[in-house]
Amino acid sequence: MPKDNGIGASPKRREDVRFLTGRGKYTDDIQLANTSYACFARSDVANGVIKSIDTSAAEAMPGVLAVFTGEDFVEVGGNPAGWAISSRDGTPMHEPKRPVLAHGKVRHVGDAYAAVVAETPEQARDAAEAIEIDIEEQPAVIDMAAALSGSTFVHDEIGTNQCFDWGWIEDNREATDEAIKNAPHVTTLELINNRVVPNAMEPRASIGDYDPGTDEYKLYTTSQNPHLTRLLISAFVLGIPENKLTVVAPDVGGGFGSKIYHYGEEALVLAAAKKLARPVKWTASRSEAFLTDAHGRDHVTKIELACDKEGNFIAFRTETLANVGAYLSNFSTATPTFLHGTLMAGTYTVPNVYVNVKTVFTNTAPVDAYRGAGRPEATYSIERVIDKCADELGIDKIEIRRKNFIQPDQYPYTTPVGLSYDIGNYDALMDTLERRLDVAGFEARRAESAANGKLRGIGINSYIEACGIAPSNLVGQLGSRVGLYDAATVRVNATGNISVMVGAHSHGQGHETVFPQVVAEMLGIDEASIDIVHGDSSKIPFGMGTYGSRSLAVCGSAVVRATEKIINKGKKIAAHMLEASDADIELVDGQFTVAGTDKSVGFGDVALKAYIPHEFPLEDIEPGLEETAFYDPANFTYPSGAYGCEVEVDPETGKVDILKFVACDDFGNVVNPMIVEGQVQGGLGQGIGQAMLEVGTYDADGQLTNGSYMDYAMPRADDMPQMVVDHSNGTACTHNPLGVKGCGEAGAIGSPPTVVNAVVNALRSAGHDVTHIDMPLTPSRVWAAMNG
Repeated sequence: MPKDNGIGASPKRREDVRFLTGRGKYTDDIQLANTSYACFARSDVANGVIKSIDTSAAEAMPGVLAVFTGEDFVEVGGNPAGWAISSRDGTPMHEPKRPVLAHGKVRHVGDAYAAVVAETPEQARDAAEAIEIDIEEQPAVIDMAAALSGSTFVHDEIGTNQCFDWGWIEDNREATDEAIKNAPHVTTLELINNRVVPNAMEPRASIGDYDPGTDEYKLYTTSQNPHLTRLLISAFVLGIPENKLTVVAPDVGGGFGSKIYHYGEEALVLAAAKKLARPVKWTASRSEAFLTDAHGRDHVTKIELACDKEGNFIAFRTETLANVGAYLSNFSTATPTFLHGTLMAGTYTVPNVYVNVKTVFTNTAPVDAYRGAGRPEATYSIERVIDKCADELGIDKIEIRRKNFIQPDQYPYTTPVGLSYDIGNYDALMDTLERRLDVAGFEARRAESAANGKLRGIGINSYIEACGIAPSNLVGQLGSRVGLYDAATVRVNATGNISVMVGAHSHGQGHETVFPQVVAEMLGIDEASIDIVHGDSSKIPFGMGTYGSRSLAVCGSAVVRATEKIINKGKKIAAHMLEASDADIELVDGQFTVAGTDKSVGFGDVALKAYIPHEFPLEDIEPGLEETAFYDPANFTYPSGAYGCEVEVDPETGKVDILKFVACDDFGNVVNPMIVEGQVQGGLGQGIGQAMLEVGTYDADGQLTNGSYMDYAMPRADDMPQMVVDHSNGTACTHNPLGVKGCGEAGAIGSPPTVVNAVVNALRSAGHDVTHIDMPLTPSRVWAAMNG
């Protein structure tokens, strides 16, 4: 019988009650007394020198309280990148200042150069439109290759559009070059990992509040990472003492990476709130979100795979241009390097790997981590070139992968790009995929499609990702400027119910349901008595937020460690109550029992006794029952999976239909199977969206040509195929107490190459000499590929 409580059960998400009944509380729902409203004046050119800004007309308009320009923030700091990356020759990266408001120059369409605060949103918008700016427009820098060879710069002060030229691992370069030079067979593929726009349901929003009586600031904001936002504003941007700033991230309607970062609007509303001594609120329009939220992906890559004639891998070598846009966002330097290059061995025993990444400034919106963050880019390159290699050698696509898989008896396995995989079984995943996808019956289905005038294809993929974005000692060596641990406080109240304060932030992951399952399992109590507190820096321990599939593996492990401390103290209290040694006390099903006897006391009784310690030996036991733990992992976690799909292509129109998608993942131990399935399905939706529909496109003048839902093709319900999600092949992570690995990004990592592999297979099976089609696979692109 399925469990109904604790680890392995699938209780319905408790947070969905408020979301589905319209009782969620998002930043825009918060209405403080005497609130004023901000609106930003944004550049309509991509690259230009600001000659003058005239705010006089705006300042005289009804309801206007203040107008700010970049001049007001010249003396404050800039928003830094979170990772310092050096070029392969050892020179530090170029890190131009990212100001609160553009000063001296605008660098992308949507770059904010002024802000108006007024009594109403309408008055603020009207006044923002009345600001007169004289911009000397310059040519836009859009194409990355041209940016590296041209003489027009996004940041004139650094005299180049290259942020850094990174090689990983540099000691591998000579051996990899030699291996490719002498290999019996080399497959080369040039590809584009298309730019995508995050498009969370809830646009970004911020409210700044200031109390002159206490000199304290409060920021309500749509953030995946409230403590990091607080740290950046305090230490780098505005210089507000950290103990005087509270950051609250209430319910957040989707993040997918784009809400990890600190944005200038957050600093503006705080500075304005202090000047006006009243709250200042800003909520982005959807058009602003398209123009200013950090975009994702946008790589141009050449990858080479060297192997022998039997398909045994010898080397991977890649050269990538990675777009960082006009400014460095907080994770933008980590995403194309250590979240990408370190995964370029995939699930394979390839002895030689060398990765070169040149990051490029362009006059486009900043590019940063988007669901998967570097791992989708690595997986896409590897899995596409393997498919092409298999076609060139005439080897079955599954066979060529199997013969190169790392085997279970090889763990721990250190890859040539510096990671140590602790455990996995990729053959078992592929076995399950072959069964669930019914690979054996595919040719019969292909013949049936052909009889109906359609081309049917099958796509296979094997992925691995590094999750947790930790440990601190490793990421510190790789360039991270912050620690990447997490924290939890478990507070047992006198009446026995529990509040768990966590450093992670929930914006769709189900923390309010899953974390109580972990604590309930450990204590043997009903999870309904456990409450999760998150998102408010004044209430929670300093944690590093939610991204990189780190919530359960890192913050969940902190919850475990804190709960273990609760159990150990509870045993001491119970031992005193039962007149026994605490070494003889066991906690089973919510009862502290003297081992080998029927003497016991309930968890609730122990909790009450902790707060009424009249008979305690106080030299041995402190009153209260509350514990905090910080957890810094020993390694990344390494989820992996085998994905497959079948597609039909209409040869007359190029339209692609995905008929079935199977995702077989190894997430280690699974706490809530229902939530895991939903996370995978959501990731598949985003990955299929990138593969089939989505691309953010700039024209030569730097205008975003599809900056609305009229032009940007988001996936809809009828674009999604039948999905089979299987996580039955879990191998427990060996270095965290829950044995978990992370599941939130898997679908977005594994699906793009699977879909493209299937479409190329369909076309090649019909005799079309097609080796690759760049995403998104729109009907026009597929039709063009079929017709030369």
